[in-house]
This record gives sequence, structure tokens and C-alpha cells, in this order.
Amino acid sequence: MLNQRARILLKTLVERYISEGQPVGSRSLSKFSGLDLSPATIRNVMADLEEMGFVASPHTSAGRIPTHQGYRFFVDTLLVVKPLDVMEIHQLQDQLHPDNPSRLINSASQLLAELTRFAGVVVAPKRSSAVFRYIEFMTLSEKRILLIIVTPEGDVQNRVLFTDRIYSQSELTEAANFINKNYAGCAIDEIRTRLQSELKQLRHDMTGLMTAAIEAGGAAITENSENVVVAGERKLLDVHDLSSNMSSLKKLFDLFERKTALLQLLEFSRQAEGVQIFIGGKSDMVTLDEFSVVTAPYEVEGKVVGTVAVIGPTRMAYERIIPVVDVTARLLSSALSRH
Repeated sequence: MLNQRARILLKTLVERYISEGQPVGSRSLSKFSGLDLSPATIRNVMADLEEMGFVASPHTSAGRIPTHQGYRFFVDTLLVVKPLDVMEIHQLQDQLHPDNPSRLINSASQLLAELTRFAGVVVAPKRSSAVFRYIEFMTLSEKRILLIIVTPEGDVQNRVLFTDRIYSQSELTEAANFINKNYAGCAIDEIRTRLQSELKQLRHDMTGLMTAAIEAGGAAITENSENVVVAGERKLLDVHDLSSNMSSLKKLFDLFERKTALLQLLEFSRQAEGVQIFIGGKSDMVTLDEFSVVTAPYEVEGKVVGTVAVIGPTRMAYERIIPVVDVTARLLSSALSRH
């Protein structure tokens, strides 16, 4: 579509705009492009690029800025990715070690935010089935009981049960011991099939509590079986391009609050290999003009289980953000697979 001269000038314009945040004029293009062209020739090429939709002219300046289409062409065709330096790779490796999966997910999102100065996002793996390590019951009031569920990963979920009668603490301990002894480590679906016959071992008036506990425990684990962890969203307030547009920032923070919508946005990258880049309002996945999302899927034992992402301004240093996201996804895959 573009000849070599136009490609070099577009690449130079995008790089200068990302670096400086100001419209780029023909003098800067002549200085930084390495091409021996007259200002008139450069202006003619810029006019052609503008006509094709790759650049635009702000009303207040003679210089030009890249459009979403210009960014897209730059990222897909012209970008030269810079590998991470050794210190950054070591920082990632040191903090993404295979201990607790939940801690790994949080560490990954925080590292993405620290290394990019934007928002780091990680979609945690789905659990194939609700499983608990053990449960406890605690009396809250006469007919209200706190159910405490601990998952095999160490996550703790709480649910309040409303009962038909008052249970003594010894009865609650007996019920918890029975569940932990017979069902710990079993999937909730499996437990349901065993309940009818096995609960006959207990007094009839305990079966209601036991059934309620299993149902509430399964719901609590399932509700939290896929979580979106966001770190560093406050860093976006320090980005000049974004802080001057509070309306767009509000929409983005609403997206962070509605994690279901954010999950839908990131789900697409699970279907693709490697790093995916969604740029501004021209992408079906990103409805906010001023933002771009760089994502990569991560795996456990060869199966894609989640996504890592960085959300930042469209004017971001893609050559740096892309390897940060890529390496984080690879190291997270390795750490989780070794867990």
C-alpha cells in the first residue's frame, strides 16, 4: 500500500509522536527520518498519508499526528520490538515463582503495572469444578451461621446461612467434621450425587444444614472461579493524554468496576496465539478512543487458562509494552505449570 519512503516517514512520525506527544512537522521528519528529502516532498507525502487516513492535522498545528489506522499499520508492519533488558527479566522471574497460584496472579498484574506505568490486568484461570479443602461453621446469631470455605489454593470465601432452627456449636463442629472427612477435595457436583444416601448416617435434622452448606459453598467457589485482577489503574491518572479527558477516564474506571465487561473484552485473546493489540475506538474490542489494550494468553501444561494485559493510552511505547506482556505471560505459564 505504501512505498518505502512513505513507510519510513510514517514510522518516524508515529515514533516522534509517541515520544514527544506533540504534532510532528516536516522539519522533525526531515531530521529524524534519515531521508534526504525537501520539505515540499515531505509535505506531499504527508498529504497523501492524510488522504489515506493514516495521519491527521490538528486544527492548532501545522504538524500531524497518527490516527488509529496509522497506529494499526505501524504496529502490524513497521514496529521494531525491543527485547527486555536482563534486569527486567530477572525482576519478573524473581517475583513469579511457583508458590501460591492466587499470589502469582496478583504478582503478575502488579509487575505489569510497575514495568509499564499503566494498568496491569490478569484474568485468573477458571476452576474446572468447585472444590474445597475444608469448611468451618461459626454462629453469628440464633439462626444465622457463617460458613467459611477454604479452597485448595488457599482462597477463603464466606457465606451466611439462614437456618430453620438453632444449632449448638457442637452440632456445627460435628457437621463440619463430617463434611471435611467425607467430601474435602471432591467436586461439588460429585458431592450432590452422594448426599441423599450418605447423609442418612446423620440425624435427619442435620441434613438441611449440610445441604445448605454444600450448595452455598459451591456457589461461593464458582462465583470466584474466574477473577479479573487489576493493578495500577491509578497510574493512568498520571498520563497527561488521559488526565485531560476525565470523561474517558471515568468510562475506563467504570470498565474496571464492571469486571464482567472487562472479562469479555479480554476473552477474545484466549482464542489467538501470542500478543494481540486492540487500538482505540477503531477496534471492536475497545470502545474508548484514547485507550489501547495489549494482551497475551498464558497456559498451564499446554492449555490456555487465562490472559494477561496492559491497558494504557493509545500513545504508548508499543515496542516496550509488547515484550513486557509477552514475557510475563510466558513466565506465568511456566510458574503455574510447575506448581
